[in-house]
Formats: sequence, structure tokens, C-alpha cells
Amino acid sequence: MQKAILAKKIGMTQIFDQQTGEMIPVTVLEAGPCVVTQVKTVEHDGYSAVQVGFGEIREKLVNKPEKGHFAKAGVEVKRFVREFRLDDAESYVVGQEIKADMFAAGDKVDVSGTSKGKGYQGAIHRYGLSRGPMEHGSKYHRHAGSMGAATSPGRVFKGKKLPGHMGNVATTVQNLEVVRADAEQNLILIKGSVPGPKKSLVTIVNSVKA
Repeated sequence: MQKAILAKKIGMTQIFDQQTGEMIPVTVLEAGPCVVTQVKTVEHDGYSAVQVGFGEIREKLVNKPEKGHFAKAGVEVKRFVREFRLDDAESYVVGQEIKADMFAAGDKVDVSGTSKGKGYQGAIHRYGLSRGPMEHGSKYHRHAGSMGAATSPGRVFKGKKLPGHMGNVATTVQNLEVVRADAEQNLILIKGSVPGPKKSLVTIVNSVKA
């Protein structure tokens, strides 16, 4: 069964394994509760998907078309609306709640989010290139490296690793492990780090590699 949920990144902490006493670094995610706002079918929409809403927001901050969409579904207005393509989308009903307990400890998941923006960075920080000699006589310290040949081909190849804007892009970390899922507090603890800053929106789905 395919599973998916929206979550907010709370931050990182650590817990200890009760059997081995091993320390496990985890990311705490406030997962749901999400509410189904629309179910799309192959007959009506051409594909099968579930649209869900997540996060509280004041009604006056929602525009009229969105307000009508939530009213048609019979649910409260939500801050975020996302869509998941699921094979069993028809098994969901509008207004149904999706909670953190849909995942369990040991599940493998893929977490997607928007990575932290780093601003304009040099090639060494951006791509991990090695620096040149730092002695006084060297004219190559933190430069991006050779720009290519001279007359032939006489240009810089596309894809050359150069300074530029770093971060703030859609990122997915695959095959992470769920350490704990708490439906009462709407929390999911995932081993390791996930993309994005604190309070950012992430999506949790079944791992495609599991």
C-alpha cells in the first residue's frame, strides 16, 4: 500500500535505543493531521490522485476560489494543499483524516522539501572543489579552476562548476528510516537529517528503493 503525508520540520534531537543503548540522531516532524480535500479518478480527471490539505491558517488569508474549494469539500481552510498520485486513491474519501500512525517504526521513506538557501557562494563551498596552493607566489587560491582550452574550442563548456546561487531548491533524501510514529502528538521521528530549515513543509512517501 502506498502511503504519503505532509509534515512540518520541527528540528533535530537524539534518542537512545532501548535494547542496545545506541544514540540515534533523529529529525522530529509534525506529520498531519492532513485532511483529504479532493479525490481524483481516471474516469473524471485522467489520472488517480489524492489532494490533501495541511496546516492551520486564518480564513481571511485564503482567497475566494480556494475558500470555495474547501467549502465544497466540507473541510476547514488549510495553509498547504498538495497532491499525491496513489494507486489506491479511490479508497480515500473527501474529509478523511490522514495521521502519523499510517507509518510505523522501521518503515523506509523518501522525504522531499526545499533545501536551505545559502545565497551566492564560491565554487569550493558550492561544489566541494579543492583549493590551490595558499603560498604567497601562487595566483590560484580559491578559484574555480581551468576555464578550458584557448582557441579550440574557445568557450566554456555548459555545466562548468562555477560560483552562483546555492540551495533553495527542491531536494529529496531517499531511503530514510522511521524510528518512531506518535499519532497522539502527530509526530514522526526519522533517523538522520531531512531537507529544509525548521518550520518548513516536507512530504513523506514510501521509499521507491525499499
